[in-house]
Amino acid sequence: MVTHVPAEEYGDERRALLSFLEEQRGGIRRAVLGLTDEQAVSRPSASELSLAGLVKHVAETEQGWIARAKGEEPAVQRDPSNWHECFALVDDETVESQLAYWEKVAAETEAFARSAPSLDDTFPLPDQPWFPPEGRASVRWVLLHLIRETARHAGHADIIRESLDGKTAFELVALAGK
Repeated sequence: MVTHVPAEEYGDERRALLSFLEEQRGGIRRAVLGLTDEQAVSRPSASELSLAGLVKHVAETEQGWIARAKGEEPAVQRDPSNWHECFALVDDETVESQLAYWEKVAAETEAFARSAPSLDDTFPLPDQPWFPPEGRASVRWVLLHLIRETARHAGHADIIRESLDGKTAFELVALAGK
């Protein structure tokens, strides 16, 4: 994204990680600025991705990883029968409601990251075939993973938004005033 993340105070790794995560969240949030829900759910390319779906997916993913790191179950359980719903608005969901949910999730992520005794503390990885048996990850790992996941989807959001109305990341930063 075209924004700048200020340097952390020496030794404040948590602040640095959280700042980079917030920067990438901002890229996705800016991508939906000024769009109607109809525009945000549209899929202007061969991909099944929409901006609304990306907002929902990254919020759900972030919540799920922080829940696991805290030893809790994710708020939404996904399996092959409902996986497609993590990339689409269903029932009465709107872009606005998903952005509000993501804001709440982001605050929970920050509180968790700041309260963890150490970024080296670990938690068990889910029992899934793509993770090592009895694998563990650290608080640092989960924050880096969320940065990577959000950044990847922020890039998708840039392409989708430009496909919708020609607005680029530079224009959206100016529109947002950030």
